Amino acid sequence: MKRQHLIQQTSDPRGGWPPVLRATAAAVRDWATGDGLVWLHLFKTVTAALLALGIAMLLDLQQPRTAMTTVFVLMQPFSGMVLAKSFYRIIGTAVGAIAALVLGAVFVQQPELYLLGLTCWVGACTAAAVRYRHFRWYGFVLAGYTAALIGIPAVTEPNSLFLAALTRAAEVAVGIVCSSAVSALIMPQRSALALQRTLRNRYLDFTAFAAQVLSGKVERGVFEGRFADLVDEIVGFEATRTFAAFEDPGMRSRSGRLARLNSEFMDACARLHALHQLLKRLRASGASPVVDATLPYFEALSALLIRQNAQTADASHAVRAAVELRIFQSMLPRSVRQTRRPLEASAPDLLADFDTSAELLYRFVEELIRYTETYASLEHRKPEKERQTVRYVSKTNGVVVGLTFLRTVVVMAIVGCFWIETDWPSGGLAVIGAALACALTSTAPNASKLTLQMAVGAVFATMVGYLFTCYVYPNIDGFPLLCATLAPVLAFGAFVAMRPGISGYGVGFSVFFCLLAGPDNVVIYQPDLLINNGMAIVAAMLVAALAFAVIFPAHMPWLIGKIKGSLRSQVVLACKGELRGLNQYFQSSTHDLMAQLRVLLTKPSREHRDALRWMLMTVEVGHAVIDLRNEAAHAAYAEGLHPRWSTCLEQMNGAIAALFEQPTPRRLERVLTSMRETIGTVQAVLETVHADRERRHDLQRMLGCLHFIRTALLDKDAPFNAR
Repeated sequence: MKRQHLIQQTSDPRGGWPPVLRATAAAVRDWATGDGLVWLHLFKTVTAALLALGIAMLLDLQQPRTAMTTVFVLMQPFSGMVLAKSFYRIIGTAVGAIAALVLGAVFVQQPELYLLGLTCWVGACTAAAVRYRHFRWYGFVLAGYTAALIGIPAVTEPNSLFLAALTRAAEVAVGIVCSSAVSALIMPQRSALALQRTLRNRYLDFTAFAAQVLSGKVERGVFEGRFADLVDEIVGFEATRTFAAFEDPGMRSRSGRLARLNSEFMDACARLHALHQLLKRLRASGASPVVDATLPYFEALSALLIRQNAQTADASHAVRAAVELRIFQSMLPRSVRQTRRPLEASAPDLLADFDTSAELLYRFVEELIRYTETYASLEHRKPEKERQTVRYVSKTNGVVVGLTFLRTVVVMAIVGCFWIETDWPSGGLAVIGAALACALTSTAPNASKLTLQMAVGAVFATMVGYLFTCYVYPNIDGFPLLCATLAPVLAFGAFVAMRPGISGYGVGFSVFFCLLAGPDNVVIYQPDLLINNGMAIVAAMLVAALAFAVIFPAHMPWLIGKIKGSLRSQVVLACKGELRGLNQYFQSSTHDLMAQLRVLLTKPSREHRDALRWMLMTVEVGHAVIDLRNEAAHAAYAEGLHPRWSTCLEQMNGAIAALFEQPTPRRLERVLTSMRETIGTVQAVLETVHADRERRHDLQRMLGCLHFIRTALLDKDAPFNAR
């Protein structure tokens, strides 16, 4: 007994602690994983900024404040995010410096043409940033406004352009090195660990959600909202996977496996959605015999997922879960055949619904097994090399890209023309501010609101900068005292920048305090210049905010319609695209487009529901069309068994593509007519090859796909039927 008690105490060292100490330890642990991380990020940000300032001063660079500004733009909670942004910032800075030099060489002593070329360059880079998002966005943005930062001050002094480019690159490099070193060496927060937690939580959440859907306990509105959240998770996972590869060699070696895992997760989500939609339609149509016949299988799978979800989702559990799912899958065919026989005798007209339900269940279980097995394989120390590369494809509507270019050019042209016509001494800084506003808000859901917040932050930065210039800098001596006075101000800006909803104030304050009032090696007492520069920055921000709100508002109905048109065109891609790699391209680009709509339509509204239903219909029909085309390619022997085999399939695919290009009742009727003919053709070939079991199964799977597409198009809740 004594030994057993000793073992128990050793296994739980806190078992003998007083309740007060246990409660204190729990509170400290909660603080360390919550607010403690915020304070750690603030400490690392301020440390990196002051370190960059000191090194730039030690190297006698022209503007050490630029190195400090770079830190505030770069610092992120996870070290992988900083390394990823640093990588793209280096590339963007180099390209921007080269662009500034080329424009300066082409338009020597021609400020109007130089400004025109620079405006077009910044607009093109900002538009490319919208087209290529995630951390590539940052590289394109930097290539744009770095050219403005280097080139604008040298418009009137072209001889200093080359030296300005080299100096700017050196200052930015110091900021990059300091932010990366501090983030990676001082209590690093690994994004790889966060990614592992995300994977585990996503696996548990999805299996629990699937169990609820299969048991019929999820209402339509709840399902649509949860599926929309899955879209955000899929798109956000790609960004996390990208920067996790920068910091962890293990994650870098597993990057291909993670990409495949995300692709398989998209497939499993699509199959789950198809099952949910079919069950909803069967219940609505009164096909109770089919529902009663298939319900035991759905309930059995739901119970299996609930039992698995109650356990810890580690690698060993995932392996066991995959084995149990394989056993369930192996038992399905025989059980389904036994259930089908009495239904065939009593209600032969419902066999199509039953066969389609069974086929969708097969496919969902298969996709879930693949997802589970890939998730379990991530724990292998030496992952096998991927046989096939899986790529996540980002897709942006061309009109959105063009609109981004146009609004950037308009804002910079307005500010630039005012500068040239008035010869305002701080007009160049106003142009730089306009470029920064257009670049940093290019992917914001509400660019006007974010720009106004940055403008307010710039106002406070000017006021605090005036106090530092007039009263702080003249009364301190030495770098340690300089750090002591700057630290509270820099920490305040970084703290506000971390607050959701008001981050624009913090970004504007931190960035523009460094640019306007950051200390140089030789501090020049010019408060009037500081105020003038602050007014220029704020004026440029206000012009940009006004343009974003009046000329180019985010919630333009025609723009939302264009993106929804791009979303519908994904079905055209499914009907006519090359089959090799088509499923991955279709899934990733469809989810990416929907994520863009989710950014624009943040508030629940009729437009938001309509866009979400178009996305669900696109995934539903597009996925089924790809399945149908793959089955048809596998059943190529049917070409010689029916003269209109290829013609029917091509006409039906063309009719579906035309319907989603421009949904009209007439085109819908044409699709349904073409589908009836195609179903008749497949049934005729099925009767011919009925004795061949493999070929019979091929054609039965095709009939399942056709029947599912037909029921989807006839659904009264489909967006084109609700018009």
